[in-house]
Amino acid sequence: MRIRFTIFLKGFYHLIASRSCISLIFLTMCHFIILSKAQGQFRKYSNEFLNIGAGARGMAMGGAQVASVSDATAGYWNPAGLVDVKDHPVLSLMHAEYFAGIGKYDYASIAIPIGDPALATKTLGVTLMRFAVDDIPNTLYLVEPDGTINYNNIRTFSSADYAFLLSYGQVIYGDDEKTFSFGTNAKLIHRNVGTFAKAWGIGADLSLQYHSSKFNFGVVARDITTTFNAWQFSFTDKEKEILYLTNNKIPVRSTELTAPRLIIGAAYSVPLSDALKLMSEVNMDLTFDGKRNVLISTQPMSIDPRMGLELGYKETLYGRLGVYNFQQALKDGDLTNLKKVWIYQPSLGVGFKVKNVDIDYAFTNLANQSNPLYTHIFSLKLNLIRTEK
Repeated sequence: MRIRFTIFLKGFYHLIASRSCISLIFLTMCHFIILSKAQGQFRKYSNEFLNIGAGARGMAMGGAQVASVSDATAGYWNPAGLVDVKDHPVLSLMHAEYFAGIGKYDYASIAIPIGDPALATKTLGVTLMRFAVDDIPNTLYLVEPDGTINYNNIRTFSSADYAFLLSYGQVIYGDDEKTFSFGTNAKLIHRNVGTFAKAWGIGADLSLQYHSSKFNFGVVARDITTTFNAWQFSFTDKEKEILYLTNNKIPVRSTELTAPRLIIGAAYSVPLSDALKLMSEVNMDLTFDGKRNVLISTQPMSIDPRMGLELGYKETLYGRLGVYNFQQALKDGDLTNLKKVWIYQPSLGVGFKVKNVDIDYAFTNLANQSNPLYTHIFSLKLNLIRTEK
């Protein structure tokens, strides 16, 4: 039985590594397009906090990671890449603040090899994410019943999004020259807006990754189960009265669906010298919920490319560049012709590795190349090496 199963896995590997991989991706795209057409409740920008990124390395490379990721952040980018975490667990932490500290993003993940340590073919990952805007003024009680304004009645609340990812990666076939693996995510989502609204949601991702000495390939089917959020709203009678008097609709229960997306990536590494190594990666983010303001926009499918470069010196120092989020926008200062131009978001960063600690930094633009809304991102990776007594 074990021999037959091994033959099956090797056959499956050769099927994916051949031209049939293109057929598999094509069939997945067709499935997503049909699914998107069949569902009328999809929102184009649902659960967008899950698309921010993870780790300063990936952020510095413009989010081009699904082919090359090989650490604890693989639980976010491509869970199939978790199989490169071998011998000992790896912990990854990141913190970033957006819009002068108004928005705060925290990320933590751990990858743990499981099973036979000699084989190192299975890895479990756990990821926690939080994006929040705190201290939002609540002005519902600003105006007293007699019409006077009382600033002491202003209260504050937080709008926070949380995600818990349980990831699993396993090698399907591997030898000294190449490795083929698959991965999956189970996602639990919680969102709340003060005491007014809260939502719970679940979803799942599936992924594949191929690694060789120079070429890497990855594909991730995100929200393959059409991730949903079930919203509930809670208002006091006084809050409902204020909303009614100010012509605001009182929301009721609702369901928010996130359409599936497919991310395809390829990376190529080349040694420039004994000390220098250059790695480049290109990702294509495919969405199937109609036209978006991206580089390639059609009714059935939109394509948003991401590109990144990493130059490593003796696997100790790294320099990184990235570009992503291509969009059309009105030209600055042109209020008469309303001419649109292409804009993009650049990013750059550095990394430093010493023993079992990696420190990475990313400097990214939140708007575009001509609008300097930059943010600083720091992340830390720890190889939790077991010490023998």
